[in-house]
Amino acid sequence: MSILAVLEQRAGVWHRMSWETLAAAQQFGAELGQPVSAAVIGGDVSALAGELAAKQLERVYSVEHELLRDYTPDGYAAALRQVIAAAKPRLVLFPHTYQVRDFAPKLATSLERVMVCDVVSHRVEGGELTLVRQLFQGKMNVDVRFAGEPPCFASVQAGAYRADKVAAGSAAVEKFTPELSAAAIRTKPQDLFRESQRAVDLTAAEIIVSVGRGIKESENIPVVQKLAEVLGAELAASRPICDNGWLPMERQVGSSGQTVSPKLYLAVGISGAIQHLVGMKGSKTIVAINKDPDAPIFEVADYGIVGDLFQVVPALVEEIQKAKG
Repeated sequence: MSILAVLEQRAGVWHRMSWETLAAAQQFGAELGQPVSAAVIGGDVSALAGELAAKQLERVYSVEHELLRDYTPDGYAAALRQVIAAAKPRLVLFPHTYQVRDFAPKLATSLERVMVCDVVSHRVEGGELTLVRQLFQGKMNVDVRFAGEPPCFASVQAGAYRADKVAAGSAAVEKFTPELSAAAIRTKPQDLFRESQRAVDLTAAEIIVSVGRGIKESENIPVVQKLAEVLGAELAASRPICDNGWLPMERQVGSSGQTVSPKLYLAVGISGAIQHLVGMKGSKTIVAINKDPDAPIFEVADYGIVGDLFQVVPALVEEIQKAKG
């Protein structure tokens, strides 16, 4: 028994969440004492499989067939059923992408299994895996454990695990050619789905300064905006700030906003509600500024400053300007 991470590519390019999913799979495997394998699907994915071969995996499945060159839910589900039958994994893990939302429930149902979607964290107790997902737009967390025979299916939320934690290693590549029939593929590929263009793409920012209710009034936003400017950062916010119209909705970070993983995330006057944390906890370094020493944001912060933001932020701006000369 093992863990199988099914990773997503499009036209030979990895989806950024694939590496986050692989990091999650490796972490699950280490904590459960289970070997981890990975699969990549397409018409010709040998180059991508070669990249995976340099990761800490037991095996890489290069699942190739001409009928898999273009994504279809029938084709992917049929191919993965055969991979699962051969690999016999305990858990099949996916990135929670639009494509996975389309075919993975079909795959799980065809094997008479359920699927846990949008996992934000996990824990292992007594050798048993507990997955954590959210309900009611992030207002409630729920623990989920699998019952019954494997395989089990789950998808991982963007930003829940850090892609830079993927461990390097060496793995054998196994080319897997599923038996597929064109007659069994009922859907015809159409134009690829594209998200609407945002004026601000926070996911591409290396540094983000995010502001919360501690700013008190919209007139005080420039205090934090100045910090973003001197750092060359994007300005973001928690939901209450955007709900009040103090900043545009496209600058919201959290379960109902954008999920980000910058090199540096500064949370200014943000208490750390779970709805916000799931959108930024994948950041490589988190700095929190809050006058409440018991604020939940400090539980995920790498560095914390307990103090009044109206005193701390101007002092930071002054010191950064001095350092820049």
